Parts: sequence; structure tokens; C-alpha cells
Amino acid sequence: MFKRYSHDIRIAVESILSNKLKSILTALGIIFGVAAVISMLAIGKGAQKEILDQIEMVGVNNIVISPIVQDKSSDSDQGEKQLNKFSRGLSLQDVDAITATLPSVKKISPEISFNSTVLLNGMRYNAKLVGVANDYFDLYNLPLSAGTVFNDYQEEYGIQVCIIGANIRAKFFSQVDPIGQYIKFDNVWLKVIGVLEKTTVSLTGFEDKGVNVYNDNIYIPIRTMLLRYQNRALVNTKLASKASSLMMFGHGHGRVVISSSDASTDTETNYNQLDRIVVQVSETEQLTTTTEVLSRMILRRHSGVKDFEITVPELLLKQQQRTKDIFRFVLLAIASISLVVGGIGIMNIMFASVMERIKEIGTRMAIGAKKKDIVVQFLAEAVLISVTGGFIGVFLGIILAFLIQQIAGITTIISIASVVVAFGVSAAVGVIFGYSPAKRASERDPIESLRYE
Repeated sequence: MFKRYSHDIRIAVESILSNKLKSILTALGIIFGVAAVISMLAIGKGAQKEILDQIEMVGVNNIVISPIVQDKSSDSDQGEKQLNKFSRGLSLQDVDAITATLPSVKKISPEISFNSTVLLNGMRYNAKLVGVANDYFDLYNLPLSAGTVFNDYQEEYGIQVCIIGANIRAKFFSQVDPIGQYIKFDNVWLKVIGVLEKTTVSLTGFEDKGVNVYNDNIYIPIRTMLLRYQNRALVNTKLASKASSLMMFGHGHGRVVISSSDASTDTETNYNQLDRIVVQVSETEQLTTTTEVLSRMILRRHSGVKDFEITVPELLLKQQQRTKDIFRFVLLAIASISLVVGGIGIMNIMFASVMERIKEIGTRMAIGAKKKDIVVQFLAEAVLISVTGGFIGVFLGIILAFLIQQIAGITTIISIASVVVAFGVSAAVGVIFGYSPAKRASERDPIESLRYE
């Protein structure tokens, strides 16, 4: 039986080879369909990996509390309300209160940062100085390539030590071991005790949510930042005293108007001691409830002044992933239409081929070919065209995915599963759309076929 059907398949191959151009044109729909499916799945897989990497970098189960800096141009009525309800802003006291109150909190780190210049041996480099607690490096999954994190003594007493990013090391310590060396940031000398591993994950758009370009950062203990660089709480205390005295003066002398010169500097505008607080909860299920509790708690501590916002970067990224998934499915559906169109093209060509070869069918059946032989012959032609188109489409899809990554800068990942699925669908298309013409050819009456002109 195998020998009999192999003869039918050989006839199908000969028919395809004798009509190369027609066969290639027939297979085009399958070729482009398979290539589109593989490239679209590669883009989707790359986007998924990028989102997962970003989630890991922004920290799993992290909640970011950021200050809302009041606009200097706010009207006088709003300014008067702020006098009546004065808030000291985000501070280390908030961090202590969160740690003591919420059992769901696993790790917590305050953060203060500002940009300035690193100076060493006459070389300058623009970088960001970030004051943090040790938990920060666990919150954002930042492993060290060398050295250690801050110890308890350095954190408690604000010792002038730092952990540098990979780009800082490459700029100033490419030829020497940076551990134990000193660098000067904004006129303060810092001793290097650790170096972060280089990260290549892109996190554009999340800088305001506590996500930084880690390679260009210098990290110091939070109390070192407060002692050696900036402590806005000290300015805030003066503002509080000033506001209190003005309120007292106002009760005896009518309405008091604060001149613009009294609040003209940036430090007076941003009265928060901290730039943000990053909180990590133990379980993902606790994110929503912890966020609600944090909001009520900080609002109460800030005398009812809503001068902060709470965001969950992981949820933002998952929403972004959901959007990308929908977009990927739409593209995949459009690409799959090419396969269906290719299948319809095969069916049309095979129907036309049946009509062209009616005498051939009649002759084969007259000399002993069975209906099954005719079905196998025409079905084999359809399947061979679609499978060949599938092979070409796979290679074209891989090349297309590579070009997209190189030219557009979009991460693409080609999985074995996507190749198998695309190729399997192309073979299935050949069987499904080739069976009807093959069946019709086998049902023709051999005598009528021989008489056909």
C-alpha cells in the first residue's frame, strides 16, 4: 500500500515541478502568513520578557509614596488653607510610623536624590546622588558586583561611604579596584565600599516612580544625605514657625498676606524631607489593602493635607503588559488571516488544476487507479505546496524578527513553540483546503473525463 501511495505522491511532485511558477504563486499566501505569525509572536514574546524584567527591576510588590510639590503660583485662598492645615511632608518619622504600624510591610526604604557632578583626578561626570537605606537594594533587586552594602554603624551615624553604579566605575576606576577609593561629589569626599552590577533593562517612563538609571547613580546612607548634603526638614521647621507666628499676628491684625519673596526658593516650595518612600509588602494580595491603609495613615499624620501620592509600579507595568497583549493578539489575528487567504488560494488553484487535468484523471482511473489514488495525488500536491511554503515562511519569519530587532530596536524572541505552531498550521491548511478539490477529482466519472474537451 505504501508503494502504491508513494507512486501517487511522486506524480504530485512531478506536477508541482512542471508548474514551478504557479506553485510558487500559490504558496505565497502561506509563506507570508507563516512569516507574519512567527515575527508577531517573536515581538510579543520579547515585549513580555521586557515587562517581566521591568517588574523585577521596579521591585515585586513595591508601593511608592511620593510627595506632591505645591505649585508656587497657587492662589491666595489655597495658601491660606495650607496655613490652617500645615503638613511637614514626607519625613523619616513617616518611615518609622509605617514600620511600627503595618505588619504587612516586608521592607522599606526612604529616598532623597539630587543631580550634581562627580570629581576625581580632574575628571568630571554628571551623576545622581541617592540617599537610601540598605533595604533599597533588595527592593529594586540590585546585586553588587563587588564590595558590601552599608553596615548598621554607617547607616546610624551618617558615615561618608557610598556604593557606585557600573558607569561610575567605568569612568573613574577602569584600571583600579574601586573598593576603598575616594570620590568627590558636590564638594564632599565619599569612600567607595561597593559597586552595583550593570543593568541593561530599559525603564523609560518610570523615573518619577522611583525607578532610576542605576548605572549612573551613587548611593549613600540616608542619614549621610541629611547630615552632609540636604535636609529640607530643617527649612520646613523654620517655615512652620514662621507660619505659626504669622497666623498669631493675623488673629490680632486682620488678614495677613505672605509676599512671594517669602516662598521664592525651590527648597521652600518642596518642603518634604524625603523625595519618596518605597514600601514592599509580603504578598501581592496585600498591595491594594496596604495602599489604602497607607493613604489614610499618612493623610492623618499630615494633618489632612493631601501632599503625597501612592503608586504601585508593578500594577502600572501589568496594565502596560495587558495593552501590549491585546495589541499582539490583534496583530496575530491579522497575520493569521494571511494563512486563511493562502489556504483559499491553494483550494482555488487545486480546483482549477482539477478542471485542467480532467483527461489525466480519466486516464489514470481507466488504467486501474482507485478513488483513493486520485485523492492522495491531489491532496499531496496541496500539502506539499503548503508545507514548502511553511518552510520558506519559517526562515523568512526568523529573518524578519531579526531585522525588526536590529532596525526598530524592539526586543524579539523566537520560541520553538511559535515555529512549530506556525508550521503545523501551514500543513493543516494544506490538508483542510486541499481535501475538497481532491475529493471532487476522485468522484469524476472516468468515461466522462476521457470524453472531456
